[in-house]
Amino acid sequence: MTVRALKIAAAVEALTLVLLLGNLVTVHVPELSSSLGPVHGAAYLITIAAAPAAIPTRARWLVLIPGIGGLLALSRSSAG
Repeated sequence: MTVRALKIAAAVEALTLVLLLGNLVTVHVPELSSSLGPVHGAAYLITIAAAPAAIPTRARWLVLIPGIGGLLALSRSSAG
């Protein structure tokens, strides 16, 4: 996978986390949680899968942090 795929997946991961937490704190619509949860999980897994090909070893471990790991890894690497 490319750096572009990692950037997209990291952004989707962070955005869905914000939306899930916002839903939890405010109105807590179960349908929203049930649709955003799998999207967030898939984006997290894609971020982890894309990291070895897109960023160097030192920053690669940051992708394991749920929610913001992909963005952290991109900001610490030269790929971002």
